[in-house]
Amino acid sequence: MRTLTVGELKAQFSQVIKDVQAGEEIAVAFGKKKEVVAYLVPKPARKPAPRKLGILQGKGKAIFADDFKMTEEEFLGL
Repeated sequence: MRTLTVGELKAQFSQVIKDVQAGEEIAVAFGKKKEVVAYLVPKPARKPAPRKLGILQGKGKAIFADDFKMTEEEFLGL
């Protein structure tokens, strides 16, 4: 783990963010004693929640006239 002061962090911010994205952990030191006050760690990868299909089922309806006709080309906008 690398330790940077606030001034160093400000001066190298873009590179520090790239390093964190690459998996590096960085400690941020502040004050005369250079006490560690924060850690920059990579965000853990999350799997997206599975999508529920059919959540609107039964909550609406569509009614088509008996003489409604549309070709596949019209439907697809060709």
